[in-house]
Amino acid sequence: MKSIHPWELGGTLFVPANHKHLAPIAEGKKFPSLRSMVIDTEDGILESDVEKALLSIQTLLPILKPAKLLRFIRPRNPQTLEIFLSYTGIENIDGFVLPKFGLENMEVYLRILENTPHPFIPSIEGNELFDVTQLTTLRNTLLPYQSRIPILRFGAEDMLRQLGLRRDCSLSLFDMSVPSYVIGSLLAVFKPHGFEISGGVYRCFNDHEGFKRDVLRDLSEGLVSKTIIHPDQIALVESCYRVPADELQEAQALLKAQSAVFSFNNTMAEAATQQQWGNSIIHREKIFGTKCRGGF
Repeated sequence: MKSIHPWELGGTLFVPANHKHLAPIAEGKKFPSLRSMVIDTEDGILESDVEKALLSIQTLLPILKPAKLLRFIRPRNPQTLEIFLSYTGIENIDGFVLPKFGLENMEVYLRILENTPHPFIPSIEGNELFDVTQLTTLRNTLLPYQSRIPILRFGAEDMLRQLGLRRDCSLSLFDMSVPSYVIGSLLAVFKPHGFEISGGVYRCFNDHEGFKRDVLRDLSEGLVSKTIIHPDQIALVESCYRVPADELQEAQALLKAQSAVFSFNNTMAEAATQQQWGNSIIHREKIFGTKCRGGF
């Protein structure tokens, strides 16, 4: 089984399975700096296009060669997942994104994947988002599979749909009371147990400054990786994920600390409580490099 660190995902581009440039994207030719992609057969395509989308994937899989690009498939449902697992060349895929993952279908999904080597990304999109008890049940069910789960997703647009809301591009999800509560609940339930949560979609893909603000807010709240819907967002994620030089220096100091508590840039640095943050910064810097604070 391939081990995937959450930071390796970078910005994850969702590409409909019937996209005219699917092959060059999946081969890493069209967007060479893209780190991960999801070939989507669910919300990204119409029901009438499913058969054509499946054929497109079946044709693509045998010709895929190893690449630095991480490639996932999002099946439409558990039945579609079983179909994909029967395809020649499915070993060329790095894993699956499981849509609408919840209490009603989790056992089916996990049974199908039980004896396969594929990593998978559960995507929580239903009413479980609003119930900490149900989220805790999902977490406990997923704990035995944790080594196979690089990250968890939540459906930002699905969440807003259930609330009858649409986010204004000037707002962060953290500026809206219930969405902020939902993301906070996800982080509180899953992150202390070793799961990472991906940042949600920013639908205003032409608003580059707004997108950068959204990514930086995700980072400040502890979200890792970002779902992206337009190739222009690839470079923006990369720039936002570069580590400020002073944060890198502090992370290095924490990991080399000879004292339990010490002063760094006129703030308290405490090795016992801040080492996990330091490790995350070090790993992120190895992948994305450094920048001057505030620079892109």
